[in-house]
Order: sequence, then structure tokens, then C-alpha cells
Amino acid sequence: MIKANFHTHTTFCDGKNTPEEMVLAAISLGMTAIGFSGHSYSEYETYGMKPDVCAAYQAEILRLKNKYAGQITIFLGIEQDATSDSLDYPYDYVIGSIHGIIKDGQYLCVDYSESAMIRAVEQYYGGDYYAYAEDYYHTLANTVLKHDPTFIGHFDLVTKFNEGGKHFNEAHPRYRKVALDALAHLISAGKPFEINTGAISRGYRTLPYPASFILKKIREMGGRIILSSDAHTTDNLLCGYDKATELAKSCGFTTALILTTDGFQEVPL
Repeated sequence: MIKANFHTHTTFCDGKNTPEEMVLAAISLGMTAIGFSGHSYSEYETYGMKPDVCAAYQAEILRLKNKYAGQITIFLGIEQDATSDSLDYPYDYVIGSIHGIIKDGQYLCVDYSESAMIRAVEQYYGGDYYAYAEDYYHTLANTVLKHDPTFIGHFDLVTKFNEGGKHFNEAHPRYRKVALDALAHLISAGKPFEINTGAISRGYRTLPYPASFILKKIREMGGRIILSSDAHTTDNLLCGYDKATELAKSCGFTTALILTTDGFQEVPL
């Protein structure tokens, strides 16, 4: 099993453990690498790292890189939201993500809570979840590449609270068309996509992002994948990797990417 994770949050943003606690847990798990990806600052989200916090985050991860050299490879990354300002620091890697959409001048976070999603769809979309998904994927396709990310984070985050088709049918032609149109746009930029198990660890889903029909299309179009747990605690550093591996294999993948100091490396699943 792959024992590396590059989507990790700490007490510098909305994580529950310090970076050093995460490193020590990763070492105890026999992990080969850990990448930190604190949330960049956005005026729309409260958990993003403001400039002074971001500077402290950078200094701490660099300290840990040196302290634990030879025990585990540590990367200094960032999860860059499409609503964030441009980067002014040479991170080892960048996760390109969106966490919300702007509708009628209001920012609607798509992953805050199920009740918030229901209210947003009722108030701003008249209950039309497909129109809501269309705005999400249009925003994703049109903005996530502006920061030149290393890979794309949780592609279909809009389904976080839709386990089992609870609110809308993910096989519906309207939903699939807009999702696959966005995918085609991002695939053309040559960016890998993460298989993200974060919602499993937090009890919202039983399967990772993205859905199998999306992964099959990524495979068909020659795209690549990277496994991540979107860990916010030490307990979740490798959460759901068995399910992620099984899902990837069922969709035709035999390898996944990991980050190394020389760039991406393809490894067997």
C-alpha cells in the first residue's frame, strides 16, 4: 500500500494536531513522505492562514524538514483556493481546490454543513440541485487553474452531503454533463487528480472523491491520480487508503503518483 500523504492540515488552519505531531504519527505508521497543505487565505473562508500565520507555518515545516531528515521526507505545500490571492512563496507543491461558489454576490460554501447546503440551494437556486452543481463545476473549471496547481483537489466536493443520491441523482444527464465538461477542461492542462478520502474519515461518505464514473473518464483520457486522505488529525493520515486503492483499480488504474524531491514518481497500486 502507498504510505505517503500530501493533503494534510494542522493547527495552523483547521487541523486538530500540530505539524510535529503529524510528522511523528507518520513516522510511527512507516510512511515514506508527508506533505503539509495548509489552507491559503481567502476573504470568504475563516480557516485560511493569514500572512503572519502563513509565515509561521512555512518556518515550522522547514524546521521539521531539517529535524526529521533521514526519517521521513517532508514537503511544504499549500491548498490554494480559487478565491485566494496569488502565491508569493515557492511552495514545494500546490493543491488547486474550490470550496464554494459565488451566487448573487453571496459566497456559498459547498462543504460547510448539509443544512447550510440545503438552505443555499433553496434560497439561491429554488431547490434545483443541478443548477447548484452546474455553478460549482463552472467555477471549478474556470478558476482552479489560475494558480497553476500541482494537482487538483477533491474534484466533486459538491457531492459531500449527497451520499446515496440523498439530494440529487449523480447519474442524471445534467449533472454528468457539467462534471465531465469540467473534467475535460482540467485534463487538457495535464494536472493529476487526487483520490481524496477525507469525507470518509469525517463520516460523510463511505467512498472517496471522485465518483467512479469520473475516475473512469480520467483513466480513459490519460489522466493520472494521487492518493490523499485530506487529514485533519493524526488518526487519519492513511484513512481509507484501502478503499481508495480498490476504487482506483476498479476504474482501470494500476499506478498512482507520489511526490518526491525530484517531482512526481509513478508507483504500483
